[in-house]
Amino acid sequence: MTAPSISSRAAEPTSKLWFATQPRYLAGRGDPRHITQALRAGGWKNISDADLPQVALVSPDHLYSLLLEPEPEPYTMWWTLNGRRPEQAWGWTARFSSHTPVEILAALTDTLLQPEPDTAPEIWPLLTGAGWTHEHDERGDEIARHPDGILSLRQWHTGTHGRYFWTVETPLPGHCNVWNATLDDVIPQHLLAAFVSALAVDEPVQRAMYDVPHAHLVHHERRGPQGEELAAAHKARLETARSLARKARRKTELLTTQSGPPAAVRAASGPPGRSASPTVALTGRAR
Repeated sequence: MTAPSISSRAAEPTSKLWFATQPRYLAGRGDPRHITQALRAGGWKNISDADLPQVALVSPDHLYSLLLEPEPEPYTMWWTLNGRRPEQAWGWTARFSSHTPVEILAALTDTLLQPEPDTAPEIWPLLTGAGWTHEHDERGDEIARHPDGILSLRQWHTGTHGRYFWTVETPLPGHCNVWNATLDDVIPQHLLAAFVSALAVDEPVQRAMYDVPHAHLVHHERRGPQGEELAAAHKARLETARSLARKARRKTELLTTQSGPPAAVRAASGPPGRSASPTVALTGRAR
């Protein structure tokens, strides 16, 4: 039987003209498949509800989950990333609004496909080294600002049990943020560092003519890779994700052979004589 023809805005790269767009942090969301397909290639499982307009993915070890939940309003939170360490009962959450460029968010999600490093860089030098300003206020909060004064990263304390949050804002006069993000204080340092490093990158990203939410804020020039090149680059990106997944499986198998099941598996199995399956907490509708 011939598959039905379905018209979709999620066109292939060869069907569009592409423009190098700067600054990248104002370039709009881009194609969500840059993130979702890479995670799927890395072994994440799609557990989406077929009756809901969302994408829900969970990592092979059930320690991480990603929810993409588009909303009609253009500036609401679309992405929710949850995670925890194997020994933790409670984890962390990071949320990103609709126009978060996928290339910036992917710096974080790609890092989830790799082993955690022994050390991670300090956060603020990643930005001050790229020309950002860094300030403290009287409450002990800290903020770094992009040289153009629009993009900022803030660490602010809640006043409750010493907790704080990281927030990214891109406010415009008389408008909402182009996009914003909130990350828990307990997010692992290497994940936060990967995300913050991506904020400081100046290279353009490729966007189609009408893919930019505020075209007057960006330099939009028809140059850079076009359809076939972009498709080939995405294919290579997915193969890299598959390679990382294979390496991770081999490492897990080696550790299991040497010392028994990993801690995450032992914790999910529960006490002897009882069966249990790992669960993943996916948030409800983005607030």
